[in-house]
Amino acid sequence: MEKMKLLVADDHAMILDMFEMYAENLPDVELSKAADFHKAMELIEKNGPFDIVLLDYNMPGMNGLEGLTKALGHNGGKPVGILTGNATPRMVDEVLEKGGSGVILKSASLRSLTNTIRFMAAGETYVPMDLMNERNAVREAMDTPLSDREYSVLWPLADGLSNREIGAALGLAEPTVKMHVQSICRKLGVNNRTQAVVTARNLNLI
Repeated sequence: MEKMKLLVADDHAMILDMFEMYAENLPDVELSKAADFHKAMELIEKNGPFDIVLLDYNMPGMNGLEGLTKALGHNGGKPVGILTGNATPRMVDEVLEKGGSGVILKSASLRSLTNTIRFMAAGETYVPMDLMNERNAVREAMDTPLSDREYSVLWPLADGLSNREIGAALGLAEPTVKMHVQSICRKLGVNNRTQAVVTARNLNLI
């Protein structure tokens, strides 16, 4: 029987130990572990691609979700998901936007973990139902929800990027970015980009 190759990267030894105990009861799963992002990349280059890679969002070397993009490139197009103790609607949107296979909360039960990992390894996208409901509720609470493109502009806006930098990152003309920023401000009922970021954070949009 061909085993499913699983790589888990996390800088907390307890999480790696938990996955090791989990994998010991699954004869069809071959587990590899890494304590930081760079070690994970070394394992992918040496032993990959893996059927599923799970990366801790906050571990050294990740740099936010830049690590997700790098891992997707290294893993030959096979699934890469995010492990986190606390996910926000913004994180979920960005993970899916970047092509990630979803988000697994560290509070998830081991019983549900088996189905989740197999689901993601099969090429499906997974987001915990509670988190998906929160994400949808935030959007529905707005009188005029932001469009997907406006969300993609809001993320780098919150990181302090200029319109020119956002345009370069998203492949948009600077005037187009300016138009989206103005639309975001209008929908959030604010007068400038700083207020837009503060309001978006208060609404848990980012």
